[in-house]
Amino acid sequence: MLSYYLLKCASWLACLLPRGLADQIGWAVGHLAWPFVTKKRKTLAITQVKACLHVDDAEAERIAKASGVRFGPMLMEVLRFPVIKRHAEDYVSIQGLEYLQEALKQGKGGIIATAHSGNWELMGGAFAQAGIPLVGVAEQQRDQGADRFMIEMRTLIGMHITYKSGVREMFDMMAKNWMIGLIMDQDPSVKDGVLVKFFGQATNYLTGAASMGRFRTVPIFPAFMHRDDKTGRHTLIVSPPIYCERTKDKRADIQRTTQQLATLTEQHIRKYPEEWFWLHDRWKSVRRGYTKEQIAEFMSSFQPPSQRGEGPKGGGISRH
Repeated sequence: MLSYYLLKCASWLACLLPRGLADQIGWAVGHLAWPFVTKKRKTLAITQVKACLHVDDAEAERIAKASGVRFGPMLMEVLRFPVIKRHAEDYVSIQGLEYLQEALKQGKGGIIATAHSGNWELMGGAFAQAGIPLVGVAEQQRDQGADRFMIEMRTLIGMHITYKSGVREMFDMMAKNWMIGLIMDQDPSVKDGVLVKFFGQATNYLTGAASMGRFRTVPIFPAFMHRDDKTGRHTLIVSPPIYCERTKDKRADIQRTTQQLATLTEQHIRKYPEEWFWLHDRWKSVRRGYTKEQIAEFMSSFQPPSQRGEGPKGGGISRH
């Protein structure tokens, strides 16, 4: 548990620093850490940037590096949660908070669907400090000390934390009128995802938000963070609610809603590409879990009937 006490000490020191100095140190840490990222991981990030944004090598490298370096100031903000908690409104402004407040009046809870863009750790704290009861769904860290520290910081800033395996607890908390925060953009296993079109590519996408929203008939709120690096302030943008239809075709309902969420995520990333986590291998499950024929069949469903050799009533989205 040595890592826990080291992180606690780092947090104590970070909280003693003036905000501006802490931010500068965060950026310095990010730049110092970048050379230690493996060449394989850097190449992966650059390749994904080029495939998604269609930029040249130099621009792709710049975006990939900016995405990695941002972990420095992000870490510093997490270490400073004890300070940020007392002045959350000085760090984050929330647009669309009224959508969540209105949903809470219905007493059924809801789902906040977001991505690894901006400081997603601070996002949950901002909602909690604004009076939104939020369950943060976390992935357990391999290092027990780091995991204990992160749970402690998230709880300190107002979130209730459960691990991804705690599905029953999520439904129980939703029934008590809590919002469930789900990060939706990681690459899932084939059995846990559905194919969507994401940056013009067939992409396996997590279905948790759509599945839970359909099962409980609760609203899903897409929400994303953006950081103004000149001021160090964040803007948290909450979109109007999405509802998953409940027809006889459950898988089609979930796929359709998941596609909506993927499209909104893509729009945000295109606007702020430096803030997304490009170092994650986003298309691994597609490469390993789907055949070229399955991918081609899925992508053909997005083409006009005249381009895929079908009549006006051509087939819908392929299901696997």
